[in-house]
Amino acid sequence: MPDKILTKDGLDTFIQKLLTDYDLYAPVLKGADHTWSKIQDSQDVAWEFANTAKSPKKFFLPQSERLLHFTNNPDDPNGMIMHEEPGPDRPKTLLNIRPCDAKAFDVLDLVFCQDEQAPDVYWKSKRDAALLIGLACKSPCPTCFCFSVNCGPHHQEGLDILLVDLDSELLVRPLTSKGEAVSADLKKAPQEAVDKADEQKTQAEQAMTSRVDMERLQERTVLEEYDQAIWDRVHESCINCGTCTFYCPTCHCFDIQDETQDEFGHRVRNWDTCMSWLFTHHTSGHNPRGSKKDRVRQRFMHKFKYMPIKLGGAIGCVGCGRCTQKCPVNIDVCEVVNSMNE
Repeated sequence: MPDKILTKDGLDTFIQKLLTDYDLYAPVLKGADHTWSKIQDSQDVAWEFANTAKSPKKFFLPQSERLLHFTNNPDDPNGMIMHEEPGPDRPKTLLNIRPCDAKAFDVLDLVFCQDEQAPDVYWKSKRDAALLIGLACKSPCPTCFCFSVNCGPHHQEGLDILLVDLDSELLVRPLTSKGEAVSADLKKAPQEAVDKADEQKTQAEQAMTSRVDMERLQERTVLEEYDQAIWDRVHESCINCGTCTFYCPTCHCFDIQDETQDEFGHRVRNWDTCMSWLFTHHTSGHNPRGSKKDRVRQRFMHKFKYMPIKLGGAIGCVGCGRCTQKCPVNIDVCEVVNSMNE
């Protein structure tokens, strides 16, 4: 698929075309943070930002999602029968999503759709309908290490289109048939623009200062890594607040509850966190991860050891650095993983 070019003067026309078929969401500056918001014109869209404060995971895995509903009345002929929740009226476009967040969706596809005969339909239906338009990173932030975990500032996996900001214009790189369709009216990019985008990619990769090494970590057995002495130290400063898991674009654990109020009932799933002592608390009272050390070890082992084993080498981390940025006790994920590797 040939690269296209879009001048920033023509952005509003491009966005209005998207709005005919999609609800459009993009990063918008609110206060000190860039957050995902519904937009109607190009003036609202942010172009100069490191990343959004929170990942866009909520669009496909909402923090609280109603799955089914029922009438809480056994005397009603239709009571206590689960009914499916209607889906959204229109598909979504996520504009200016960073490559690491798009890569995270591909990782979660491996989790939620690993059984082709029985995928998570709530995840899959929203993913299949969405259009993802990425914005390549010019200047990665100091905590980013995406290049070390099978990703990168101009990574294309998971996207329908990758945009590269060339100041007065955008290089538009269609990657799927959906991306090709919405960019069909744009002019072919001149070679000068393509070369400029490639140069920006090289500079962004070279500018990354945070890195992790996983070679020895991957060679060791699970028990060898599990029994390392580093876990006696790493967990000490953690307060098990769960901030890292809620900001993480690849954390996906959830709990399902049936809730009722008067004659209305519904089944909902809510984000859960392995940092909570309730996460693995059994009805018997036994808890296989009853200590803080067990829970901290679980988080890092899951992302960097268990998931690669179960998902064909896919790492449960895309290097966005949000957990390091948001941690109230300054635990640096790169330091921990490099310690795991030593």
